[in-house]
Amino acid sequence: MEPQKILEQIKSSGRNAEEVLKMAYDMQRSIVLYESGIQEVRTKLEILQREAQTKGGHTPIETIKSRVKNVFSVLEKLERKGFEVSMKSVEENLHDVAGIRVICPYIEDIYEVAEWLRRQDDLRILIEKDYIKNPKPNGYRSFHMVVEVPVFLADSKRYVRVEIQLRTIAMDFWASLEHQIHYKGPEAVPGSISSKLRQCAQTIAAIDEQMLEIYKEVRALPDKEV
Repeated sequence: MEPQKILEQIKSSGRNAEEVLKMAYDMQRSIVLYESGIQEVRTKLEILQREAQTKGGHTPIETIKSRVKNVFSVLEKLERKGFEVSMKSVEENLHDVAGIRVICPYIEDIYEVAEWLRRQDDLRILIEKDYIKNPKPNGYRSFHMVVEVPVFLADSKRYVRVEIQLRTIAMDFWASLEHQIHYKGPEAVPGSISSKLRQCAQTIAAIDEQMLEIYKEVRALPDKEV
């Protein structure tokens, strides 16, 4: 949603627009914390990725993507969810201001990377949701973790929440299209499209399983003699 529309929506709910703008300004300064949190977690993942590469063979991490929600997206979500519009409310109620997406070749890699993260003794694992074993009704599959990572400032230490989504390449392809549909709004999307999307999710899940099975069979073959 555009910033002006978000402000109009907040104003129509009876909130003082000037106060909201001031909070948006203060929040923008706090965004640096979330950017730093992403940097900390991303560095951990990149180190683990390089370690796997140096060992040779298979690397469980294909790519790493990251983003921080902009201030107006945060304000819109607070308003939509009915939460207080304040920085304290952001820290207490929103888990996805800072997000990292890890794309893995195979399903088993997702669980391996999740275990890597659990072993990081300076990460606090707050939430784990397995949408691979328990997909959402629309067919969405992914493994979600919400962690808290320490960020060391000049005179203090702050724990920052970061959401990590672990997906296969196929899951990420599906989720990208679903994301576009979601922002069209449910009233604008025909039921036939939602039905096709669920069918695609089932097909993708079957392909992921078959690709993993083939990969395991290939891995078990003897190496070519030199």
